[in-house]
Amino acid sequence: MRARRLLGAATLATLGAALWWRKNPSACPYGQRFWVEAPHPIITRERLREVLRPEPGERILEIGPGVGYYTLDMAEWVGPEGKVEIFDLQQEFLDHTMGRATERGLANVVPTQGDATALSYEDDSMDAVVLTAVLGEIPDPVAALREIARVLEPSGRLIVGELFGDPHFTTQAALKRQASEAGLSWESHSGNWFAYFARLSPN
Repeated sequence: MRARRLLGAATLATLGAALWWRKNPSACPYGQRFWVEAPHPIITRERLREVLRPEPGERILEIGPGVGYYTLDMAEWVGPEGKVEIFDLQQEFLDHTMGRATERGLANVVPTQGDATALSYEDDSMDAVVLTAVLGEIPDPVAALREIARVLEPSGRLIVGELFGDPHFTTQAALKRQASEAGLSWESHSGNWFAYFARLSPN
């Protein structure tokens, strides 16, 4: 009986924390990076490559790279003549990812620390932007999407990945609304309601 009560209390505490976190968007702390190190069912690296369709020599911006779960593969996809810019609010995640890139012998990953609602890149400077399980962590997602639209080339594309279970999960319907406000058009998606990659482009 005591074990059941403890389990019930722990479950309620977890749900309470998740609800609070959902109502109070914030970045995943570096100390809890195990959440982003775990396998990503459905939104796999292979599925990202299918949706992103990267080309050698492209410049890709990844906002919120975490520990580099997708970063290192993208750096290989664009090749040494390409570049993957990683942008994060927390320097610890950038340092972690750069350490992994160095270990893998990748010299085309470039870190920048900052706020996603004020990207430090020129207009029309990116072939693609990728953010996975990140948009809902940003207090003003529409402002971030406007910045993404600004830095994307007119023929560029935005890939948004979402996974149900993330406290900041963004549904496809919500993403479509936010993207429309920011001047982005929905092209397609791969996956299902619970986990998907969406592909969008500037209007």
